[in-house]
Amino acid sequence: MAETRKDWRTRLHETIYEANTTAGKMFDLALLIVILASIVVVMLDSVPSIHQRYGDTLFIWEWVFSILFTLEYILRLISIRRPWRYVFSFLGMVDLIALIPSYLSIFFAGAQSLLVFRALRLLRVFRIFKLGHFISEIHFLKQALKGSVRKISIFLLTVLTIAVIIGSIMYLVEKRQNGFNSIPESVYWAIVTITTVGYGDISPITPFGKLLASLVMLIGYSIIAVPTGIITHDLAIAFRGKTALAESCPNCGFEEHDTDALYCKRCGSSLEVSAARPGGD
Repeated sequence: MAETRKDWRTRLHETIYEANTTAGKMFDLALLIVILASIVVVMLDSVPSIHQRYGDTLFIWEWVFSILFTLEYILRLISIRRPWRYVFSFLGMVDLIALIPSYLSIFFAGAQSLLVFRALRLLRVFRIFKLGHFISEIHFLKQALKGSVRKISIFLLTVLTIAVIIGSIMYLVEKRQNGFNSIPESVYWAIVTITTVGYGDISPITPFGKLLASLVMLIGYSIIAVPTGIITHDLAIAFRGKTALAESCPNCGFEEHDTDALYCKRCGSSLEVSAARPGGD
């Protein structure tokens, strides 16, 4: 009985998580069709004329899709030995976020509009067409952004400090009659100017204020290049340690392995090599 149960779970895992089998590819293709249909239903329901005529029908379909996604999420949890690993993975969080709005709409009116988050689940299209290298590129970009977070945070803190200083000076120079009614409003103007957005709702009038605004504009152009350089540097570092995608771990669902990996880099479990995988028997 235990062996039969193991075989059933293994087959379920291969169907749900793997796209290198006929069953797995058909499952992912059907899933993407359902995701697209559910997004179309949510978008149509937001059109007043369509909602007025077909609102009840669209509401029923929204719940049909929500129930299907809930069942799929449960199957994903029971098909791996450590379901909590899947829950806190990137795609696991996406799947959960796609489910929450349906049940929130029971208690909060209008929450069903958040169902468009289901569009994030279209990332699974990469698995269907075996575009695994694209998922690997996403992981590569994620590593670069992760390495840039601290440096960019310090950079943003520095920019905010400059904006506060410039805003305070502008408040003293322009006075209240020129639209700079408070230091927070002046800081808002400084941020809008430094980022080169320039709404134009507040502008300096005095000669010194215009001179200061000109300096802020020049500072803004020079500042824009800084985060680009930071991210580019970390992209280069991440590229040197780049890994490729292998099959999904049957124990925790982790996918970001080297192509020749035999064991999961997260939980250490053996990766079951299939015939469809290069090097498999």
